[in-house]
Amino acid sequence: MAVYELIIRLAIAFFTLLLLTRILGRKELTQMTFFNFVSGIALGNLGVSLAINPSISVRNGLIGLILWSFFTISMGLLDIKSTRMRVALDGQPLILIKNGNIMEKELRRARLDIDELKALLREKNAFSVSEVDYAIFETSGKLSVLKKEYNQPVTKQEMNVMTIPSAFSPVSTKVIADGRMNTANLHKLNLTKQWVEKQIKQAGIPSVSEVFYAELQKDGTLYIALKE
Repeated sequence: MAVYELIIRLAIAFFTLLLLTRILGRKELTQMTFFNFVSGIALGNLGVSLAINPSISVRNGLIGLILWSFFTISMGLLDIKSTRMRVALDGQPLILIKNGNIMEKELRRARLDIDELKALLREKNAFSVSEVDYAIFETSGKLSVLKKEYNQPVTKQEMNVMTIPSAFSPVSTKVIADGRMNTANLHKLNLTKQWVEKQIKQAGIPSVSEVFYAELQKDGTLYIALKE
């Protein structure tokens, strides 16, 4: 491919992509759904192919870009007008924490583990699961968090938060995850498995295997979320 031809193809691809992206509309990266993300990558790949792949004619490259943009715009309009299409394309938000309880099944549907959930919560300045009333995993991949109001009456779910004056941690620390004790963290806290089992039984829970997640908070309280 001659240099002048490459320059011409690059210019055509650049200005065509610029025009098409303006038509498609702008959206922040954090607001993009999975469909938007994949469509954007595909559009970029088509533009690159038009610019540097001599086996693809300029005409066919432009047709590919325009048709792909047309399909994307059409899906976007259907997404706005049809609830079913919106669910099919973007999925639905998932409630990961409800009334202070971790929703184990929804967490698995979102393909998140407990550590990833805690990392997302920390981005919202929630350093303990017990601080959260609701957490919703949006279709954009962002986590919306509603913290508990401390003046609310104690609910049945919150009765699983036990005060343990003898234990202390500078930060909230995981002690049980998916029915298994975290022995490394217990060692750091100078706690034993027997001690944890005793606290679990005092909370009215017969076995550690029934606990999905438990963490020792910095004020000495033990937050417990049961398996579904």
